[in-house]
Amino acid sequence: MGFLYFLLIGAISGWLAGQIWKGAGFGLIGNIIVGIIGGVIGGWIAGKLGIGGGGIVWQILIAAGGAWLLLFVISLIKK
Repeated sequence: MGFLYFLLIGAISGWLAGQIWKGAGFGLIGNIIVGIIGGVIGGWIAGKLGIGGGGIVWQILIAAGGAWLLLFVISLIKK
């Protein structure tokens, strides 16, 4: 169950970051990948800042913020 939960959070947060960044998602697999990487980045940053919280909504927001940051850095590198 934990792995499916992890994928669900990744898919939702990747989709949300895609909506914010470019107005569309990246497809199911792309959303999951962006969301999982974003979750790692967002979780690391939240931990360093001492920002804690619980619940699925908080996890999605942290992962989406990390995914957005990932997309921002990628866009800087592409330019």
